Amino acid sequence: MRGAAAGAPGAAGGGAPLLEARGLRKAFGDHEVLRGIDVTAPAGTVTVLIGPSGSGKTTVLRSLNALELPDAGSVRVGEVEVAFPQQERGGAAKRAVRRLRAQSGMVFQSHNLFPHLSVLANVVEGPVVVQRRPREEVRAEAVALLERVGLADKAEQFPFQLSGGQQQRVGIARALAIRPELMLFDEPTSALDPELVGEVLAVMRDLAAEGWTMVVVTHEMRFARQVADRVLFMDGGVVVEQGAPAAVLEDPREERTQRFLKRLTGTF
Repeated sequence: MRGAAAGAPGAAGGGAPLLEARGLRKAFGDHEVLRGIDVTAPAGTVTVLIGPSGSGKTTVLRSLNALELPDAGSVRVGEVEVAFPQQERGGAAKRAVRRLRAQSGMVFQSHNLFPHLSVLANVVEGPVVVQRRPREEVRAEAVALLERVGLADKAEQFPFQLSGGQQQRVGIARALAIRPELMLFDEPTSALDPELVGEVLAVMRDLAAEGWTMVVVTHEMRFARQVADRVLFMDGGVVVEQGAPAAVLEDPREERTQRFLKRLTGTF
């Protein structure tokens, strides 16, 4: 496991994992998408979720920061824990969900940048508007974050002037700007041309090396092999198999995992 580096969040108190999700269930109508999912991640580790389309990976990720509200289960990130479904009503429940969301930064498949704002303004917006932090303080941090993702020279440009890979790197800087405990990535390279994938994965590798705790949904098996501490293979709303990358990706026990990897990589 990588140790937390400067700028990366620390572990939860008492040696507990930074992230602990238990018994997550979610249904859309009659379709049960999650059927009792557990996800645990110590601080400074990278957890990769793989599986076929419709297996529930993105729903898990969105449940970890309550963008999707589970029907049952609980999520704890750091010192903030929320049980679902919310038994409280009104302001208390909303505040609990807001606190949980504030613990993580989300990077989406599509860039989701504000088209009318400059690159720098996109990074500044969340901490100023949502966290009510001083604009000048946030601006200085945003400039440093853009430098960190290799886009300092693009600060005054607008999203339409950037490549897809550059836009996604702005999205990473924007997620980091809220000072999250946990970084969540939902197939961050799936919408990119193949030649742009590497620049986004390079930033993610740097974050992993710095000790950021990350949960990543991806089909990039090379990234999973090289960077992940743990791989979870999902299908049909359950975790079919999990373990170290070498075990799951190179010597899977479950026949369903083997079939998935054969289609994806041609092995097995």
